[in-house]
Amino acid sequence: MKRLLILGATLAAHFVTPALAEEPTKLLNASYDVSRELFVAENEAFIKQHPGVTIDQSHAGTSKQARSILEGLEADVVTFNQTTDIEFLAKNGFVAKDWVKAFPNNASPFYSFPSFLVRTGNPKNIKDWSDLARDDVHAVFPNPKTSGNARYTYLAAYAWAKEAYEGDEEKIEAYITKIFDNVPVFDTGGRASTTTFVERETGDVLITFEAETRSIVKQYGADKVESVIPSVSLLAEFPVAVVEKVAEKHGTEALSKTYLDFLYTEEGQRIAAEFGHRVRNEKVAGAFKDQFPAIRLVNVDDVFGGWSKIQTEHFASGGVLDKLYGSR
Repeated sequence: MKRLLILGATLAAHFVTPALAEEPTKLLNASYDVSRELFVAENEAFIKQHPGVTIDQSHAGTSKQARSILEGLEADVVTFNQTTDIEFLAKNGFVAKDWVKAFPNNASPFYSFPSFLVRTGNPKNIKDWSDLARDDVHAVFPNPKTSGNARYTYLAAYAWAKEAYEGDEEKIEAYITKIFDNVPVFDTGGRASTTTFVERETGDVLITFEAETRSIVKQYGADKVESVIPSVSLLAEFPVAVVEKVAEKHGTEALSKTYLDFLYTEEGQRIAAEFGHRVRNEKVAGAFKDQFPAIRLVNVDDVFGGWSKIQTEHFASGGVLDKLYGSR
């Protein structure tokens, strides 16, 4: 009888324990290089609504982040600035093939575009993309082989050149090559390039997302730097996804989705707008409308035929970027 009671207690413990097990409360968000402050604020707001949850952050160029996940970085979610890097994860089985349909607006809660930051007074009178190829202008942006931010800069400059040179590939490539020649140092990510330009006072113009230029002016002061909006730029979406292979392992699938859903809420959108991002929520966008100058934005589908074509023609080994960037 005693043995039966012990066995019964053991079986009861076996079945009760999973029911009493706590839900996972910790996530790792792998994000792009210049998003640190944005996600500190987003995380703080999210945790207020979900007490006990911890959100850890990892920041680097998104291409580097994607490779790190394949090599063992156990990120539950990614908040990137380039679609091709999430597609890379999808092709390797870490993200769902239809990830772009998992959240609204092609899984992009907010957007921005490559813009300019110059020294106060704009001493070199830098106004548009054409100025980046001048002999007396040294542009600063990170390595387009490691940074999604820099790839957008490359594509935006290329898009401008396609219009300016009416599709003449020889002139377009000469223009892009000249810009590359004018860059004094290629850092691996956007935040390092910000440091190079602002703190080390290297270069005449920093090209980075508008959201970053706004935060830099706020941080360092309008007496030191100022933002310049070019005549046209390339729509830069900021795609998000659950890293399902990792989330399933951690048991964080539901929490990961809830976290990314928060970025679309009115509060999440307001925080993004406060940090210089243009948002999808009409109410929030209307409230911040006066802070964002009008600009003509083109997109990758219209200019380049989509991300798949860009990956094949520009970013694949031996592609146009390899040809123009060379061994810098």
